[in-house]
Order: sequence, then C-alpha cells, then structure tokens
Amino acid sequence: MKNISVTAFIHTIFIIALIVISLTFYILLNSTQDQRRLQQLYRYKLIADTFLTLDNITKDSREVKELYKKESLTPIDADKIRDAVEKSGNTIFSGHSIYGKVRVFKVNNDYYIYVERYNFTLALRDDQPFDYTEQLIFTVAFALLLLLLFLYLMVIRKLYPLKKLNKQIEKFAEGKLDLKIDYDGGDEIAKIAKSFDRAIKHIKQLISSKNLFMRNIMHELKTPITTSRIVAESVDDEMARKILIKSFNRMNSLIEDLAQIERITMYSFVPQKDKYMLSDIFEETKNMLLKDEKYFEFKYVNEYIYTDKSLLALVLKNLIDNAIKYSTDKFASVEVIGNKISVKSKGEKLKQDLAFYTEPFSQEEKRSAGFGLGLYIVDNITEKLSGEFRYHYNEKQQQNIFEIILN
Repeated sequence: MKNISVTAFIHTIFIIALIVISLTFYILLNSTQDQRRLQQLYRYKLIADTFLTLDNITKDSREVKELYKKESLTPIDADKIRDAVEKSGNTIFSGHSIYGKVRVFKVNNDYYIYVERYNFTLALRDDQPFDYTEQLIFTVAFALLLLLLFLYLMVIRKLYPLKKLNKQIEKFAEGKLDLKIDYDGGDEIAKIAKSFDRAIKHIKQLISSKNLFMRNIMHELKTPITTSRIVAESVDDEMARKILIKSFNRMNSLIEDLAQIERITMYSFVPQKDKYMLSDIFEETKNMLLKDEKYFEFKYVNEYIYTDKSLLALVLKNLIDNAIKYSTDKFASVEVIGNKISVKSKGEKLKQDLAFYTEPFSQEEKRSAGFGLGLYIVDNITEKLSGEFRYHYNEKQQQNIFEIILN
C-alpha cells in the first residue's frame, strides 16, 4: 500500500465500498424475503384454520365475512380463474381436515384461495396491499449507490488540480522554468500550488543571479589574466617565466572549464545530436587538446554514431587530459568497441569510488595539480547525452580505464 498512488487508493476504497454496499443489500433482501415468505405462509394458515376447524360455517356466516374484511379477501367465480390456475398456477400452500381442504395458488403476481368444504366451495382473491419492503430496500440501495458515486466524482474532481500541479512540477524538473502556477481556492492544494509558484520564482532569481555572477567574474578575470600572460613573456628569469606562464594558462583553462560547466548544467541546455563519423569527432578532440599526438592514440573502426559532436569531443578531451596528466608514462589510449568508448592509461588504481571524483573540485593530495573539474564535466555531459560513465581498473595491465557508454 506504500507505493500505491492516491488516485489508485481512492479507486480501491470506492470499489470496496461499492462491493460492501451491494453485498449488504443482497443479504438483507434475501433475509427479508425468507421472513416475508414465512409471514405469508403463517397468514394463509390462519385463513385456512377458519375454514378447516369451524363446523357450522357457511359462505355468508359472520366468521367468514369478518375474515374477508380482516384479511382483504374478495369472493370470485371459480370458473373465471380455473384456466389460469391450470395453465400457470403454482400451489404455495395447502391444508385439509375432516371438514374439507384449502389450497392457495399463485398466478403471475396474484394469489387465489380455493376452499372445498362438505357444505360449500369457495374461490377467493387475495387483495392484501402490496408489500413495499422489497421496493423500499431497492430504493434505499439505489440512493446509497448514487450518493457513493457522487462522493467519488467529487473526490476525483478535487484531485484533478493535484494531477495538474504534478504535471507542472514534472515540466519544471525537465528545465522549463517559465512556469506560472495558478490555482483558485483556499484549500490545501491551492496553498501548495502558491508555495510552489513562489519557489519557482525564487529559484529563477537564484539561477539568474548565479549566471550573472559567473559571467561577470569570468569576464573580469579573463582580461587581467590575458594581460598578465603577455607581461609574463617578458620576464628575464626563464624559470620564473615558465612558472608564471603555466599558472596563467591554468587560470585560463579553469575559466574555460567554468564556462563549460555553466553551459551544460543549465536546465534549458539540450544537446544538438546528429550523425557524425568517429574520425570527425576525434579530429575535433585533437584540436581541443593542443598536445602532440605522441601522447595519445585512437583505436577505432570509422563509422557513424548519433551524438553531439562538440560535447563528446569535450568529454574525450577531458578524459585524455586527465589520463596523460596522471599516468606513469604520460600516454593515453582511446579505444572504441560498439557503443563503448574507453580511455586507458597506466597508473595507480583510484583510491575512491568514481562518484568521489565526479564531484566538483574533489581531488586527492597527490593530485593537487588538478582542480577536479574534468571528471565533473565528463559526468554531466554524459548524462546530458543519455549515456553512462563508468570506471574500472585492470590489475594485470595496471591500467585505469574510463568508459563512456553511448545509448
């Protein structure tokens, strides 16, 4: 019951209620029907006793007339009902004594009493008013079912805004921030809708502020770093010049990484997928790396894959960069088999799970040269491409192997 939806739970409750009400009235109807039948038989027994126990009665005697009035009986011509009784009549009661016999017939929905005595014969029609008990039970049952249906429709109608709100929340989760949630009313659903609308506005403001801050800080840093990089070229001390140039290059690289993170982590960001040859993707990867090809190699059968070329190239660039930087032989191998792209390099096994390294700015002490953004970018882009990012270590060849599974 814990995982069942509210709508399904309500459906279940009302179905159970419907079954319970139906069974209750079915049992009530059957039990009252038996009781009514017994009462009817007891009544006919009392009528029969009048004709079968009294000795000196006639058709017109006082006892018989009182019986007619008390039990709503009307004398009729026996010949008028004989054919109907013989054709479709059912005997529901019969009694006899030394004075004669009495039989009660049911023809369709009418009841007739036939009396045979030694001194007279008599046919009577039972005119007792219709027993409305059964009709009352059906009426009450129908009214309760209508009430149950009305309550069910009211509850479903009350839940409809909640379904609508859920769809809007799903759209928000997909990155559609331009939502305005309107819901009239003062119930709990209206309060949730209004609170969520305020939350959306607050989140939009935070995202807007974050983006503005990131763009401003990157813009403000880019110019002085570039200027300082140019000035560093003029430093006479070669060692100091190399250190400065390396530091400024690293700062530029960090700013570019931050720009990429800002772009790919936005909710509205959608990869531009198309069919590309592997050779074209690897060529773009080489252009991004700006490294001599002696530090890496590509092993693949050239074929088309459906992806975002620039994003996949950026993923490979980051993986190859990390592989070269942290490998023992400063070499990375990229191998493509089916929908799996593997980046391999010799080195020590990672001390933490992959999730540790895909957090922004995570790093181990001995990896202090890196800012920890590379694998964070790889993981985010792979998710945007609907792929899977994996890692395992080959003990035999002492290789770290990072895999991108494309779907």
